[in-house]
Amino acid sequence: MYTTGKANWKRHAGSLLLGLLCTVGLMSEMGYAQAAIPVYGYFVKNTYPHDTQAFTQGLIFKDGHLYESTGQNGQSSLRKVELTTGKVLQRTMMDKQVFGEGITDVGDEIIGLTWTSQVGYVFDQKTFKLKRKFSYTGEGWGLASDHKYVYMSDGSAFIRVLDPKTLAEVRRVEVKAEGKPITRLNELEMVDGQLFANVWGADVIARIDPASGNVVGWIDLTGLLPADQRGTDNPDAVLNGIAWDARGKRLFVTGKLWPKLFEIELIRIEGR
Repeated sequence: MYTTGKANWKRHAGSLLLGLLCTVGLMSEMGYAQAAIPVYGYFVKNTYPHDTQAFTQGLIFKDGHLYESTGQNGQSSLRKVELTTGKVLQRTMMDKQVFGEGITDVGDEIIGLTWTSQVGYVFDQKTFKLKRKFSYTGEGWGLASDHKYVYMSDGSAFIRVLDPKTLAEVRRVEVKAEGKPITRLNELEMVDGQLFANVWGADVIARIDPASGNVVGWIDLTGLLPADQRGTDNPDAVLNGIAWDARGKRLFVTGKLWPKLFEIELIRIEGR
């Protein structure tokens, strides 16, 4: 672990702003960048080890530990991870035929999705014992919860809102930025009432109002871990994984197969 101090923010500001311009260009090309929507940069507060074999699909922080789900057929797992060392403290493997996706917690349970199997898993948080399964139509990508509802992404512009007890779909909310649908929404996390969503394939996180579906902010993570520092040429080694420590007000992000997990602080980019 190492800490990046506030003093380093000024030193890195130029490269961050350059990266921001590149990302805004990308978002504009994708139809995402809108002058009315704030853009946030970041600085790294702490860096921690991350398992380079973890094809990260879901990430949550609870009771002092990270809980992470990984994908790939035959390799999908749910794991409890020590933050400071990246050590896997507890693990359970999912059925070999499924491709694990996002997770979230509701009470003393951890809920997980699969990509195309149309089946979800409910685990006991302490024992990782499988308690039950549930079904849904279409693909499963990301999950988050505010404990009133569970929010599910499926790669489209829609977020499914589920009942936390039955996991039945209650409604759907279309995510839009200035009226334009935003697709490829992947891993989700609820952060102080906003739904944070990785945009698959981009170093960008959307901040979403879960009630209206409106994008209320963009987070530009350009340069957080450049492709040549990810230790792999796997094109799937992209940004994916958001965890929020609600008690400590800490935001963690990582990626699939990344060697590092970052604690970051968001900074509003002036003029955006």
